[in-house]
Amino acid sequence: MRLRALLDTDALGLRLLGGEDELDRTVRGVMTTDLRDPSRYLSGGELVLTGLAWRRNASDTEPFVRLLVSAGVAALAAGEAELGAIPDDLIAACARHRLPLFAVNESVAFATITEHVVRQVSGERAGDLAAVVDRHRRMMTSGPAGGGPDVVLDLLGSDLDLRAWVLSPTGRLIAGSKVSGPALPVDVCAKLAAEHLAAARTGRRGPHRLALGGSTYSLFPIRGGGRSTQGSRDVRETVLSDWLLAVEADAGDWPDERLDLLQGVTQLIAVERDRRDAARTVRRRLAQEVLELVQTGAAPAEIAARLRVAAPVLLPGLGAAPHWQVVVARVEWDGADIEAGPVAQSLLEEILVDPLTTGPEPSDRIAVAHSGDEAIALVPLPAVSAEHDGSESGLHADVLLAAVRDPLSAGLDDDGRVTLGVSAAVHSAEGLRGALEEARHARRVAAARPGRVCAAGHQELASHVLLLPFVPDDVRRAFTARLLDPLRDYDRRHRAELIPTLEAFLECDGSWTRCATRLHLHVNTLRYRVGRIEQLTSRDLSRLEDKLDFFLALRMS
Repeated sequence: MRLRALLDTDALGLRLLGGEDELDRTVRGVMTTDLRDPSRYLSGGELVLTGLAWRRNASDTEPFVRLLVSAGVAALAAGEAELGAIPDDLIAACARHRLPLFAVNESVAFATITEHVVRQVSGERAGDLAAVVDRHRRMMTSGPAGGGPDVVLDLLGSDLDLRAWVLSPTGRLIAGSKVSGPALPVDVCAKLAAEHLAAARTGRRGPHRLALGGSTYSLFPIRGGGRSTQGSRDVRETVLSDWLLAVEADAGDWPDERLDLLQGVTQLIAVERDRRDAARTVRRRLAQEVLELVQTGAAPAEIAARLRVAAPVLLPGLGAAPHWQVVVARVEWDGADIEAGPVAQSLLEEILVDPLTTGPEPSDRIAVAHSGDEAIALVPLPAVSAEHDGSESGLHADVLLAAVRDPLSAGLDDDGRVTLGVSAAVHSAEGLRGALEEARHARRVAAARPGRVCAAGHQELASHVLLLPFVPDDVRRAFTARLLDPLRDYDRRHRAELIPTLEAFLECDGSWTRCATRLHLHVNTLRYRVGRIEQLTSRDLSRLEDKLDFFLALRMS
């Protein structure tokens, strides 16, 4: 806004005392101060309001005015409530330095002037930002990308003082403005994503608001033109893969103009999302081709040739042929007529990006196909990394699960499930078919577990854990009841703690000394309890077979 506009508003009670030739200056903000040197709090373009408490005598005036001019303020407004008439020395100093000077009537509060200026300046900035956003949108839709989401978020921060971030449905930080300060903590991102998914499942329109850690966040869904739920039969087709815009502000009392502006920002970011999805087409096709070769029993040489084509696309600049891992995912909805394969494909592309990385670039190394109701990811691992000091590398089911379980569970509500299976790394085409079956089998193990989001890895397939999920429920119940119910009944009647004793005894590999130490018991007391367990169950804990039966019963119970 211009200084001249302040004089046109009678309610502000301003009277011009000098600087008529400077009234076309732009006001970019407002500050109230009675400091003798407020320069470190000024950035230029402010209307400075003062009650003159800094002025003890006329000698203080010249230094004060000189500091304001050096800081580039637009004008000075002095209140008449403290001294009555504005001192002549102040009027003269402002005239010498060509600093416009206003007198503020004692009946007008500085807060009234501040509110008016802030409202006008914010409205003008919003209008300027809307024009920039519109121009940026045209650039992105008609040619090369205009800088991605970060550019728009920087505008929100610099022009509207809004801290904003783009998040994936799993809570991964995709973009944030440079003026947003430190990146959001991982746990905050996960909670914001969970709230967004939960709200989307209820059908509530955005923005959704969430108070968290002393701050209020407003969450705006980002729906791309090619991925929008408009026209979709069911919101569940996209809810697990749509991005969101998180703004640290309460949008509940925003005017329609600002809400429209933020909707425009989400549309602009959606253009970038659609562009990135289009770029995934090549990687999806490569994964589909490799998958078809593996599933149809093609010769290893033919699969290896296709992998050599895929490697430079997924890991550009990589000299050696990579190792590979396979990840299988399935999304299931109760009673929903939804094509599950594409839904799982979009979700798996989000899940397999490290949640601690930022930006969309890491997803360029992921190729995901879908077959029937499941999605299958071909994940390259640089061979040097896979062989590093013999340690296990690559993706781990438990790490993936921990990163995405909480947010996705909110989006799945009470009618959906996501199950994941992760293979071991293989280094040749010959091993890829086995890796696919291993990942599928691990996913079936995960599916047998309780919970909305479950995962299993290849490590679990070499253990008794592989067998337990596939034991029928009635067989499980009968087996555990036969072995453990007599002990539970005895514990309930006598408070003998036979079950905890049995668990500790097995965990200590039958060592009397170690088990007695762990339980803080005398060895003779431990021997009495073990003897009672054997008597009640007609088993012998010195025999390997009986130890194994007890171990499995405890695991299944």
